[in-house]
This record gives sequence, C-alpha cells and structure tokens, in this order.
Amino acid sequence: MSKNYVSIFTIAFLFFAVVNIKAQFSFQQAYPGLTFNSPVDLQYAPDGTDRVFVIEQSGIIRVFENNGHTTTTKVFLNIVDIVGSGGELGLLGLAFHPDYANNGYFYVDYTTHSPIRTHVSRFHVTSNPDSADRNSEEVVLEVTQPYGNHNGGRILFGPDGYLYIGLGDGGSEGDPDDIGQNRTTLLGKILRIDVDNPAGGLNYGIPADNPFVGNTQGWREEIYSWGMRNPWRFSFDFETGWLWCGDVGQNTWEEIDTISNGGNYGWRCYEGNHPYNLANCNYTDYRFPIWEYNHTGGNCSITGGFVFRGKRRPELIGNYVYGDYCSGKVWQLNYSGVITNTLLSTTPSSILSFGVDMNNELYVLCSNGKIYEFQPAIDAPGDLTASSGTPGTVDLNWTDNSDNESGFRIQRKDDSDIFIDAGIVGAGVTNFSDSVSNLTTYTYRIIAYNDSAVSDYSNEADIVITEVPVELLSFTANASDNKVTLNWNTATEKNNKGFAVERELDDNWAQIGFVQGYGTTAKKHYYSFIDDFTNKPYHGAVYYRLKQIDYDGSYKYSGPVMVNLDIKSQGYYLDQNYPNPFNPGTTIRFNIPEESKVQIQVVNVLGRVVADLSDAVMSAGTYEKIWNASEFASGVYYLKMNAESRVSHNTYFKVLKILLLK
Repeated sequence: MSKNYVSIFTIAFLFFAVVNIKAQFSFQQAYPGLTFNSPVDLQYAPDGTDRVFVIEQSGIIRVFENNGHTTTTKVFLNIVDIVGSGGELGLLGLAFHPDYANNGYFYVDYTTHSPIRTHVSRFHVTSNPDSADRNSEEVVLEVTQPYGNHNGGRILFGPDGYLYIGLGDGGSEGDPDDIGQNRTTLLGKILRIDVDNPAGGLNYGIPADNPFVGNTQGWREEIYSWGMRNPWRFSFDFETGWLWCGDVGQNTWEEIDTISNGGNYGWRCYEGNHPYNLANCNYTDYRFPIWEYNHTGGNCSITGGFVFRGKRRPELIGNYVYGDYCSGKVWQLNYSGVITNTLLSTTPSSILSFGVDMNNELYVLCSNGKIYEFQPAIDAPGDLTASSGTPGTVDLNWTDNSDNESGFRIQRKDDSDIFIDAGIVGAGVTNFSDSVSNLTTYTYRIIAYNDSAVSDYSNEADIVITEVPVELLSFTANASDNKVTLNWNTATEKNNKGFAVERELDDNWAQIGFVQGYGTTAKKHYYSFIDDFTNKPYHGAVYYRLKQIDYDGSYKYSGPVMVNLDIKSQGYYLDQNYPNPFNPGTTIRFNIPEESKVQIQVVNVLGRVVADLSDAVMSAGTYEKIWNASEFASGVYYLKMNAESRVSHNTYFKVLKILLLK
C-alpha cells in the first residue's frame, strides 16, 4: 500500500523547511465600510468591470465596486428561502461562466434541508448587471448528503473551460462508510463536467479525458480526483495550470494537494502522510500531499488559498498562500527548489475563505464579517481633489504618501461606469491635467506603482464637466521603423487655433511641433504628426501630449500617451500591449535576438486560441503586431509568445494578461 508523490514534485519534496517570519506582512481591511454575514467566497465577473461579488452563507450574493472606500453593496442574488444553512451547510460557492460577458451565466453551489442535498445550479443575470434573475435557476447536478458536514462547496471553471466541483466525504467522523475510496459515489471527490455540452440525458456532459470514462465497474464518470475528506477551497494557478487544494484533516493533520487527473489522495486510508484507517486499502498509487501541518499552536482546519499573482506584494508572487480556520494564521508555501513554509501573519478572526479580484490581488474572508488584504508594499496616495481648469480640462491634485514609487497612474470613469487609464506621471509629481470630451460627471482615482508593485487606490474625486469647446475623440501613438506616428481626431471644434505637440524625455516636456486647427466646426477632423528618431538614438518610454490652443490664447492639455522605444536587444522580450485596456485595437511589441521560430497567440479565459498573430521564422529584430478585437467580446484575454532559436536553440515563453473594454 504505497502512497506516491505527484510526479512533477518527486524530487522537490525531498527537501523542506518551516520558516516562522512575520516580517513586514500585515493585514488591513480591504473594505472598512462593509461587514458581511459569514462571507464564504469572493469572486469577480469576467466582464471587464472591476466589481467584487461576496457570498454570504445564508444564501445572499452581494456585489459592489472594488474600491476600499465603498460603503454600500447591492444584492445580486437572494435565495435564502431555498438554501439550508447553518454549521457547514449553506450557499458555499460561486463560479462565473468564462463567457459571462456574452451569455450572463453563473453557477452556485448550495445545500438544502430534508433531505440534505448539494445543488449545483445555473442562474442568469438580468439587464441590470448588478441583479440576477432568481427565477432563472436550472439545476445542473444534485447530490444527497448523508450528514450535515463536509460538503465541500467550491466550484470553478478551469483553463480547459470545464466546471470543477468539490464534494466532501459526506460527513460524520472518520468517513464511516469509506466514501472517499468509493468511486461509485460522487462524495469525497473533485468532479469535472462540461456545462456547455449536455449529453446522456444529463444537464451536463462528461469530458472525454475524465479518468473513468467508459469504465465497466460502475464508477462515476464525473470524477476527476478522489480520496478527498473535505476539499475546503481549491484554485487554479492559470500560469502553470496546476490545481491546488486544501483538504481538511480529521484530528491531527491538514494537507495541501496538487490535484491531477485520476489522482487518489488517500482519505480515509491516510490523513496527510500518515495512516489513518487501512482497512480495505488495496490501491497501489495513493498521492501524498505537497505539504502538511499538524494541530499544534491552535491550528485545526486548513482553508485553501491561491498561488499569488498580484502586484501589491511582489515578494509573494508564485507562492501558494493559504491559512488555518482556527488559528487565523496565513502562510506562504514556496515550492521551488527547497520547499519552505513561511508564516506571514495572523488574521483577527477565523479564516473562512480566500478570493482574488480581476487584478489577481488576494483577499482573506473572516468570520467577523470583514475582508482583509495585505498591506501593500507601496502606500496609497491620498487627499485627491478634482477641479475645473480651462474648459474641457480637469485639474487633479493629491498627496504623495510613499517614498518608493516610480510614478502614479491616473484612472477615470464616466457614464460607462468602468475605470480606464487617463495618464501617468513620474515619482513625486502630485498633479495632473486631464482633457475630457463629454459633458458628464467624471470620477477619478490614483494608484502609485514601481517596477514590481502597486498601491491601494486613493480616495475617489468627482467633477461635473459643463463646457467642452474642442471635443477630442482619440489620441494614439505607434512606433515603427524609428518613427513615432501620433494620430488624433475631434468631433467638434470651437475657436481652435491648433495643437502644439509636446514630448517628454527624461522628465522634461518640450514642444516638437504644431498642427493647425479648423477654428469652429461641427465636422469630425483627423490629425497626424510624425516624430522621427532615425538620427536621435533613444531607448525607453517616450510620452506625448497635445496642447490645444484657442485663438484667445487659452489652452488645455490632453492626457499623455506612451510608446516604448526600448529595443531590448539583449534577448527575447514580449512587451505589455499598449493601450491596455483597449478598444478595439492594441499594439503588441516583441524582440527577437536571433533567427527564431516565433508563435504569438491571443487566448481567451477558456484557454482557446482566438487569434494567431505570428507563426513563422523571423530574423533578429524588434517587431510590432496590431490585434483588432472589434469582433470580440469585452473581457480578459491572454497574450502568449513561444519562440525557439534556429541558432542557439534557446527557447522563450511568456504569457501576459490583456483587457478588452467596449
């Protein structure tokens, strides 16, 4: 009765260490103005809106803008009357369909009483994006529970587009019916189903590569992995594709597993690495956990977390962050080379769950009804104010509370209710003039950043614009062949003498040209200007802005645009697309140091290729590709680059997240 490691970790597991360091990590309330009733899950919708959905165990899903200054929430879904809650029962999970931006589907996992059952159901959002249609429920899957505990409840869509469902062993104590090892039941398993292609009289299909498809032993084909006790929170690391799971132990040992197709994780034969009840344990390939810990120091029940991919704490990137329900301790597990488990900090209350937002920033949900986040490595700017400058211009001022930023990013939203980047300024600069083109209310916020981290947002500042003499519709910059081409257009013009074109190099703005305007006109006009760098060797970021000048001498500035002239000739490089977010087109820049086979693809959240931008042998040089996404839905996409040298046979792989907002 051996119990083997997952193969990719076999060597790494030979060495491990425990490190207890609280260091500079501490928690702050992410939303000080909000308190929830037993928050057990936090999700975001893949629709490009920076909203947060918090699940309350009683049967309510609340939605609100992802802003630390938020003081109110909206009820997205209320199914308290059909949810059986209390103890480990209740509304336990939420998963948005990867194509939610188009189909409006989301899925929930909840329990009912008399008899106790787990329901996985699909609902639909209404025309109001903050409100779901509670009458749209379609039950996808029902599972009867013999006891009221160990219900699992986590549901999520994987990179393959399938829905993963976690179910505990049915409850009681010690798995009295040996359900974890019984493959004829769905309990004690992680399931994987295809909700988009129902088949066989079910409300779902079975993926063809599920481990027990076509078996003749009566084993359930929905099973993806088995031998689970109570998988209380699992998550995908979308950069590696690994599925991480915190499986709650019995009396002594808590474990972290990396879940593979067809893996048997040992319960009830093993609790962690240790024999528990070996009766009828004849399987030959049990999977050991990647990590375990015992119940000393107040520990009692693991709460699975996420591999950290945010920017507020760059020291944690690539490490698995998880916690313990009873002790409130939060650790990071570094699984590269020598495995180390480091105590980061302790929460003020029991840890119910973890969640991430659309930027992959991590949140901790606690039993006191509060949601916590790590104190960012950079302090947020504050005291943001917005006032009217010249007509059509908003003047912003704020306080710099940090001493380690590289600059500030200014974000704006209007009637679309989605924040977009309005511009950036350098370190220590605490003002910005934004050119706007609509008569409406604008809301601003500021974030500080450096090469590896970002801060929280500042306070928000609102302003109503009542006069816009020159309506600037767009302003873009693109680099090619040592030349930067600026393009902009206006919808209307009033007393417009023209545009002074200004460029910033080395923190100094200077006028480099002037383009004549059209005075007063209600027609749309297009402008262009070329900045030639052929005889001006320069590498790095270059910023441009327009100074629109009236005939009376008054003027206003547009927001800046940026291009990157860094050739990065020392190696392969895939630059972040610009602009990002974008609509409808964005520019992708990459460098090839020697002749190579280069493949660049755009992939959706399902992992499916939606655009091939390059698939050819290319000579050394810096290239640009433009992706026109006018036919695609708003949402998150991924830019993937694979390159293999035909000279040195070196390889390069990189994935970047890009955001299309319409």
